[in-house]
Amino acid sequence: MKIKPLKDRVVVKYSDEAMEKTAGGLYVPDVAKEKPQKGTVEAVGSEVKEVKAGNTVLFDKYSGSKIKLDDSEFLIVKEEDLLGIIE
Repeated sequence: MKIKPLKDRVVVKYSDEAMEKTAGGLYVPDVAKEKPQKGTVEAVGSEVKEVKAGNTVLFDKYSGSKIKLDDSEFLIVKEEDLLGIIE
């Protein structure tokens, strides 16, 4: 399924970096894990200027709207709410 964001919105797929085990050897259940604050840009709207599909970006943990499509979680966020691009 494809999604095309409107205007200055960006669709970001959450990074798959998840901690399986703590430094002390404890396993963290999925429900207790925090969502990563970085992800890969999947699509951009027509008014987006600085990021493009394929960029890895940082965002605030409470920004954007979370959606689930085809068993994957995405975030739709305004370009101005992105914190930076990881190069």
